[in-house]
Amino acid sequence: MDDELTETQIDELRAALEALEVELTASLKSAAEGAKVVDLDQPIGRVSRIDAIQQQKMAEASKEKQQLRMGQVRVALAAMESGEYGDCRSCDEPIGYRRLRARPESPFCLRCQGGRERG
Repeated sequence: MDDELTETQIDELRAALEALEVELTASLKSAAEGAKVVDLDQPIGRVSRIDAIQQQKMAEASKEKQQLRMGQVRVALAAMESGEYGDCRSCDEPIGYRRLRARPESPFCLRCQGGRERG
């Protein structure tokens, strides 16, 4: 079948996943700094405190999104080890190399991902 991944493609995608894992690890470390609790007793103005709290909330949301993506990367790497990488977790059809090149941690094919997003 055309959608089956070749060994070369799998090697390329493994390298992309490993690089993404390193990138996310570094990003999560820096996100932890930005998500520290705002000290309400800190002697700053009200507007500055509100801005600091808003920045903290945005950093927390970004951190959660990165943690989710890190989980997907690790699941994808484990699927490679078990020989199940590249198959949609919903319909078991091949996800496709072009989609995996764009998002190597993708657990779903475009059709199933679209269905999930629509509801």
